Amino acid sequence: MSGSPGLSGLNVLVAGATSQAGIAAAEAFSSAGARVIAIGSNSGRLESSLGHLQSVERRTCDLTDFAAVQALSRELRAGGTNVDGLIHLVGGWRGGSGVAEQSDEDYDFLHRSVLTTLRNTTRAFVGDLSRSPRGRIAIVSSKAVDEPAAGSASYAAIKAAAETWVRAVAQEFNKTPDGQARAAASVVVVKALLDEKMRAESPERRFPGYTHVRDLAVMMTGLFERDAATINGQRLDLTS
Repeated sequence: MSGSPGLSGLNVLVAGATSQAGIAAAEAFSSAGARVIAIGSNSGRLESSLGHLQSVERRTCDLTDFAAVQALSRELRAGGTNVDGLIHLVGGWRGGSGVAEQSDEDYDFLHRSVLTTLRNTTRAFVGDLSRSPRGRIAIVSSKAVDEPAAGSASYAAIKAAAETWVRAVAQEFNKTPDGQARAAASVVVVKALLDEKMRAESPERRFPGYTHVRDLAVMMTGLFERDAATINGQRLDLTS
């Protein structure tokens, strides 16, 4: 896999690192020369998913617990690590056949998995990212925000809230003496993600409009090579 060159010296935190997108991101950022700090909730899954990447630092943390995320950020800074990038890939999907089938349990799961983890990680690391010469935050969102369906109402609503949160972070990044952002918070929009396991399980499917996790990872590494002012607060559409 090839990644964007020139990321040597940057510390990039990948949240949700045991997902297929997280694995691809860790591989791409490592290939591009960045130091990767992979965060997951289970040490066994971290080892089995990322053990082949010897340079990747693996950390367990419950990202739904703000105190735990704060403790992680303090521990990293105490060890001399200031985070330059936060790639937030924690997610999940829950839905039903219509609005009436959108359960409280599913909504609460999505809120904690998608939005709470995003709020906690950005609050804990926004200072580092603001001070970095190339601070970047990126999340993955969905076309469901633009075209919400009744069966995925909870999912679309939570993704929309996550996008709003990122735009608020972007506004804070603009609060520089000259009004020019040097850090950037961006939303990458996909229809759905694709990986090799999905292809193997359904070899007859073509997956039109899907974004392969490797292509997503290359896009994420490329954000660090782009001018912050051009991507801060922007929705970057990978569906076209």
